[in-house]
Amino acid sequence: MAPDAMTRTETDSLGSMEIPADAYWGIHTARALENFPISMRPISVYRDLVVALAMVKQASARANKEIGVLEASRADLIDRAAQRVIDGEFHDQFVVGVIQGGAGTSTNMNANEVITNIALEMAGREKGDYAFLSPIDHTNRSQSTNDVYPTAIKVGLGLDLQSLLEELDLLRQAFLKKADEFHDVLKVGRTQLQDAVPMTLGQEFHGFATTLGEDYHRLRENAYLLYEINMGATAIGTGITTHPDYSGSVLRHLREISGLDLETAEDLVESTSDTGAFMSFSSSLKRNAIKLSKISNDLRLLSSGPQAGFGEINLPPRQAGSSIMPGKVNPVIPEVVNQVAFAVAGADLTVTMAVEGGQLQLNAFEPVIAHSIFQSITWMRRGMRTLRVNCVDGITANRERLGTMVGSSVGVITALTPFIGYTAAAALAKTALLTKRNVGDLVVEAGLMSRDEVDKQLSPARLSGLQAVTRAIPVSTKPGDVEQH
Repeated sequence: MAPDAMTRTETDSLGSMEIPADAYWGIHTARALENFPISMRPISVYRDLVVALAMVKQASARANKEIGVLEASRADLIDRAAQRVIDGEFHDQFVVGVIQGGAGTSTNMNANEVITNIALEMAGREKGDYAFLSPIDHTNRSQSTNDVYPTAIKVGLGLDLQSLLEELDLLRQAFLKKADEFHDVLKVGRTQLQDAVPMTLGQEFHGFATTLGEDYHRLRENAYLLYEINMGATAIGTGITTHPDYSGSVLRHLREISGLDLETAEDLVESTSDTGAFMSFSSSLKRNAIKLSKISNDLRLLSSGPQAGFGEINLPPRQAGSSIMPGKVNPVIPEVVNQVAFAVAGADLTVTMAVEGGQLQLNAFEPVIAHSIFQSITWMRRGMRTLRVNCVDGITANRERLGTMVGSSVGVITALTPFIGYTAAAALAKTALLTKRNVGDLVVEAGLMSRDEVDKQLSPARLSGLQAVTRAIPVSTKPGDVEQH
């Protein structure tokens, strides 16, 4: 590109390049754009990563000013410029690809250049006037990519997790609301896809809510593994080029800026080379995703048909399901959540391999780790929301069909075995299967129990276990011998 009024010339150790005059990024970012046309997705797609990078730069500027290694005027300019990025400005200038070589150096330099040029502009200087304020000597003072980048990933994930947890809890509450709505709706439970004993639809949905609540706590627990950072480690953990007071100062400022309960690792060499915390956190995301997928499978099964399948619940119709079959409506919302889960599981394997691939004092593959985990959080958050808003909130129960299925199910006879014995129950179950008769009617006709006692023991409360029989009930062969409970 020839120099003209639309460009500015910047120089690094490899030579000179023309940079668009209005760009806040510089030559290091420009080289990354040439070198890594891989993902075609800039790091700005992950807002919280960009915010976290700016938070690290702001904390470093304040620490450098505090310990006296950076002039107050320069530190204040960097501080103010970083705050503008934290507030949401200039994110379109974070243009390097999410997948890149160099262990995140391009991302760190993109942040250094953007924040520096914002500061230059605020000082009334031209972009690229690095003699006045340098991306490396000033904005990157006391830092290395090898402590900035992993710390920014951890802070960004900590910020991003908050919105994920909010969506997870909203989804949990949506299932609880349905559990309350369906608390009195009896249905046939199933094990191994075969009819089992009765339960309520409310109990089924309450189970969905409970399992999501468990994941809420697991995700929070694993997040704390991310809060150990290595600021002050610089290149490999020895702290070369830093002031002895920098590490403590930058930690204090970053805690205040981010609101996260961060701690400096005891062993900075270990912390700089070990990325196991990312693997643990990714695994907890996978656990949640697989549970969501299992719930989505259940919703698809329970709504299948609607005529030739289970047909127990109705999912909200979201779109026409076929270009050839009129009237067909598919469970598209659970299906998309299934696919999110598949992607998260694949991303977790990527993280695992990248963690294993680290060598000696640094893991060079943190860019793909960051991309994989941020994408998983982003997709899961969006998947949870669409599952809640476009599916769960609108689910209805086919009460009449469910009642008919329970009435004709041989599984209900399990509730009567304490009264009539297993042998008699098995014989009547076989008869019910062959004749399609109501098992309660067969028990009464056999003279084994009265109609009132059958109705009492086959009530929704007894069948679902909400009202338990708390003491031994003698086996009876005559209706009059059955005690009242």
